[in-house]
Amino acid sequence: MARMVEIRMDVSVLQGLPPRIADDCRLLVLGSMPGAASLAADRYYAHPRNRFWPVIGRLCGFDPGCDDRARFAALQAAGVGLWDVIGTCQRAGSLDSAIRDAQVNPLGARVRALPRLQAIAFNGGKAAAQFAQALRRDPVLAAAVDGLVLHALPSTSPANAAFGLLRLQAEWAVLGRYLHGSRP
Repeated sequence: MARMVEIRMDVSVLQGLPPRIADDCRLLVLGSMPGAASLAADRYYAHPRNRFWPVIGRLCGFDPGCDDRARFAALQAAGVGLWDVIGTCQRAGSLDSAIRDAQVNPLGARVRALPRLQAIAFNGGKAAAQFAQALRRDPVLAAAVDGLVLHALPSTSPANAAFGLLRLQAEWAVLGRYLHGSRP
């Protein structure tokens, strides 16, 4: 007689991190939803192998190893805001492919409140896809992004093994034109 084994994955409802966006933001970088390490640390891109801070640090001209206060001061000085497309979701683990029941952040209202915004960059395909879905359903968001440049970029997540650091830096370099005081 076969023995039945029940396998249950822990799926939690997750709440994302608050936006880090100054009113003079020119470039908004949107991720999908912070991973488990970031949520546990209450910090954006806290996983030690995520390449976001090395990539954006090079673009904005700051040391990616500095503390969060210095990182966000440098982002603000460069005109960069940071948030996520998804505000809440269910997910077991950290992979974007495991995201279920995603609820989008109030992006339309926030984008409308940024008069100097020129572009939105998506950190990975899931962020870009979720944004595209939200755009089709939300006329406020559609009106808010009219005239903005949208950049779908490869994910800086360690799960994106196809892109090494140098290749990520080359792809993300397109954002340099929106930055104050950026390094080429």
